[in-house]
Amino acid sequence: MLIIPIKEGENIDRALKRFKRKFDRTGAKRQLQSRKQFTKPSVERRAQIQKAQYIQRLRDAEDI
Repeated sequence: MLIIPIKEGENIDRALKRFKRKFDRTGAKRQLQSRKQFTKPSVERRAQIQKAQYIQRLRDAEDI
């Protein structure tokens, strides 16, 4: 649970901005989205391998 102390005379928009920034840094949003839909471990692994291959192709193209 995130707690954002509001200082005396602080604008609510500024406090909301601090809350959003803190929320993004915790990674809670990404975690909620990943839990929303289940993906099989084999599918995750395949996506990881494809991403690694894509990055490797880009690096190889840079060297040429």
